[in-house]
Amino acid sequence: KNITDFSLNITDCNQVVVPEEVFFTVAAAGILENLLVLVAVIRNKNLHLPMYFFICSLAISDMLGSLYKTLENIFIILCKMGYLTRRGDFEKKLDDAMDSMFILSLLGSIFSLLAIAADRYITIFYALRYHNIMTLRRALVILTIIWTFCAGSSIAIALFSHEIATVIPFTILFPLMMFFILCLYIHMFLLARSHAKKIASLPTSAVHQRTNMKGAITLTIFLGVFLCCWAPFVLHILLARFCPHNPYCACYMSIFHVNGALIMCNAIIDPMIFAFRSPELRSTFKKMFCCAR
Repeated sequence: KNITDFSLNITDCNQVVVPEEVFFTVAAAGILENLLVLVAVIRNKNLHLPMYFFICSLAISDMLGSLYKTLENIFIILCKMGYLTRRGDFEKKLDDAMDSMFILSLLGSIFSLLAIAADRYITIFYALRYHNIMTLRRALVILTIIWTFCAGSSIAIALFSHEIATVIPFTILFPLMMFFILCLYIHMFLLARSHAKKIASLPTSAVHQRTNMKGAITLTIFLGVFLCCWAPFVLHILLARFCPHNPYCACYMSIFHVNGALIMCNAIIDPMIFAFRSPELRSTFKKMFCCAR
């Protein structure tokens, strides 16, 4: 708030405000869509595979981001109505809890995407040994480690976010993880063609290769959408920490609400990609809707 007030005095850029109704609508849509993905995977036993479990992890991260924004808007409305104060002890604890949920959503999304990228890598380059390498039990262990680490990290970052020693690793983690995932995907696509030639003589290899590459393309789309939706907000954090008094930085920070809306849109776009790219999920959705009718 102090940065925002100061920014209005040193820049001519007007604060861009997104109506709270828009946030509520987008957040509700994101929660419902990702919840639908979770229910579809649980109901269809054919989807009880490591890849879909990692996709469920990403869906949970999206749901947490939408839920965070919903609770934040409710908190702001209650403050405006006078039921809560901005500087009370209870309100501070509530704010820390919501910040922890938001950071958990970001870290959960990053590590879920990393797990999905690793799963696609094994699928393409170790296709014949995939089911021995990536078993369902190992996938569950990986997810348990990921969410335990993310939960602990989110609590620590939320409690000590005022310390620059905590903020810097948080802002560095995002570009480093994204760079690593990008390198992994580039490596996959560069070697996929030569790998396909080596196994071309095996039965049904062409079908498996097309399926694996389709999965790699789908998850590359996930990564691109994630970068477009989250990168503006991470840039806002960096600017708010390192150049809050610069007029150009303050001008960019005036669109903070727009950056928040982009994060909410990520939770809506991901399930659409799931449904569009996965025939098995589309079939499950149709059966669910038909049963409901």
